[in-house]
Amino acid sequence: MDTITMSQSELENLVETVALEVLRQMEPAPGAWLSEEIECACSHAARSGAPQCVNDQPAEVRALAQLMDHTLLRPQATRSQIEKLADEAREWCFGTICVNSAWVPVAVDKLRGSGVKVAAVVGFPFGASVTAVKRAEAQAVILAGAKEVDMVMNVGAMKSGDVETVEIDIRGVAEVCHEGGALLKVILENAYLTDEEKIAACRVAKRAGADYVKTSTGFAPSGATAVDVRLMRETVGPEMGVKAAGGIRTLADAVSMLDAGATRLGTSASIAILEEAIAALAGQASPLPAPATSTRAGQGY
Repeated sequence: MDTITMSQSELENLVETVALEVLRQMEPAPGAWLSEEIECACSHAARSGAPQCVNDQPAEVRALAQLMDHTLLRPQATRSQIEKLADEAREWCFGTICVNSAWVPVAVDKLRGSGVKVAAVVGFPFGASVTAVKRAEAQAVILAGAKEVDMVMNVGAMKSGDVETVEIDIRGVAEVCHEGGALLKVILENAYLTDEEKIAACRVAKRAGADYVKTSTGFAPSGATAVDVRLMRETVGPEMGVKAAGGIRTLADAVSMLDAGATRLGTSASIAILEEAIAALAGQASPLPAPATSTRAGQGY
């Protein structure tokens, strides 16, 4: 492997290894799980020559922030709220912000030069758009500057057993994303799927060329669970990313998802989680509770 660049699969493997190391170090003391080794998860940007967000937070906190998509997907979100989201992302050095497609130009403009990427949702939140519409939306957000696309799978087709339609849908968007240099995450919306359907959806997404599988939109009856994340990781193996999203509100929630195999976290509670981590590092927090799974719905992560 070249000493300067890393392939996507190698980067995903690195992040997963780092996440496991984080969890290994949970036991000694409050906050001790935030190992300094996790800093390597965000050092790839410097090695590749890409802009890197820098702040004065502990290296462990910055690296945890790099695993987060700081999110605002509420339909009533205003321009000023999107701009605030971008300002927060710049301040805290999140990996990306995730917004609805119409807000991509605003977000890109606010984050220019910061090293924080913009992710946009496509076919959101139902996944019931025709493939041509999803492709066009993906192309539009990429042209506007989005570097990642989170598309909603055709849930109804999967529930109908029409795996071919699901694969064609994902492959069509994957082609647009990769031609434009963007990553593709496929939202399965697990709340509506059986375990068998979740496994089938993961396999289809991998076969169709997606870069990540993702648990939830945040608008379904339930969100991410550690059980689902573990099932997804076991199904796709180490080659793909797994994004946990939907109801992740606390540091314990985040730890639970990373422990289960997530390599990305989508949440609108990103700052609260990092503040909790800072307190833990400073020894101000009580011992971490047992990892809990949150399933709050309707929050847009």
